[in-house]
Amino acid sequence: MNIKKLFTQYKMLALLIAIALIWGFFSMKTDGGFISPRNLSNLMRQMAITGIVACGMSLVIIAGEIDLSVGSLLGLLGGVAAVMDVTHHLPLPLNLLVVLGLGLVIGLFNGYLTAYLNIPSFIVGLGGMLAYRGIVLGVTGGMTVAPVSDDMVYLGQGYLSSQLGALLGLALFGVAVALTWQQRRNRAQHGLDLAPLWRDALKVLAVGAAVTAFVVTLNSYEGIPLPVLLLLALLGIFTYVTTQTVFGRRVYAVGSNMEATRLSGINVQAVKLWIFGIMGLMCALAGVINTARLAAGSPSAGTSGELDAIAACFIGGTSMRGGSGTVYGALIGALVMASLDNGMSMLDVDTYWQMIVKGLILTLAVWVDVSTRSARR
Repeated sequence: MNIKKLFTQYKMLALLIAIALIWGFFSMKTDGGFISPRNLSNLMRQMAITGIVACGMSLVIIAGEIDLSVGSLLGLLGGVAAVMDVTHHLPLPLNLLVVLGLGLVIGLFNGYLTAYLNIPSFIVGLGGMLAYRGIVLGVTGGMTVAPVSDDMVYLGQGYLSSQLGALLGLALFGVAVALTWQQRRNRAQHGLDLAPLWRDALKVLAVGAAVTAFVVTLNSYEGIPLPVLLLLALLGIFTYVTTQTVFGRRVYAVGSNMEATRLSGINVQAVKLWIFGIMGLMCALAGVINTARLAAGSPSAGTSGELDAIAACFIGGTSMRGGSGTVYGALIGALVMASLDNGMSMLDVDTYWQMIVKGLILTLAVWVDVSTRSARR
């Protein structure tokens, strides 16, 4: 019961403790190699792919749906980007525009099948998983498409300069201070109880210490990787959308009680349509970044990507029943998955053991969700 209480009331703290334990274990086993600036930079770049997909997947799951096609769609859109770059020499801005547009259209198509034709999203995703993987094999001819242009490679392998990284750190700390101050002011205006000032100050200082460690560590290698910068931007955008906009509130409402939401006058079908559209956009972004990181388009790219994204959401506290969850929780879950992948690879753990461990972690995350929900009743 103590474990249940811990996960119910302090989910994010429990996840951070879990990450600290994972990092400590792998650091000990690799004689500190795991927490070297070079490996942490590589870890963050690996996490960015899963994190981008998890941003969209968190909305899908919060709304009470699921999308099993995201791994294949990521591979398809990354393959299309590689073909247009290598074979047709399309300029990078136009290439990005086409791939993002294609991702949006495919996502909206998935949403239309689910929301308007009432096909269960599980079936739509399962069909898409097979169909999109088949299409990418046809687009690439079953062969790796390489080498992509230097401009595209920079998207996946480029770094922010040390000076810009430091400015970004200051900006993130400033945002933390502003948000904390705004929250206190809003609670005061509405006559709500305020947390002690020292507690909020301590939280801000903790954020500042984490941001400083993040920037200093990455700057001591090459700088902040561009995919990580993109992921930070998406974190800010998705957090704002889910907490400060009408659309975000409707996503939670649809997942909590779809029928009551529909009877209140909200267009549930339109909400679901656009959730899947956003999911398609995230697959397009992740596909391009993955192709850029590998400097090639691979027909096997994105394999099991849907499982990593779904596991990241569940580990981060998104409920499989819909109606609750956060984007930053999903990204912490993505960090857990990436840390396990990276650490086990460094220890040269057999692939089958890696799959077993990830499967157990996913099962554990769902069990915690079910248990904590039961505990709250």
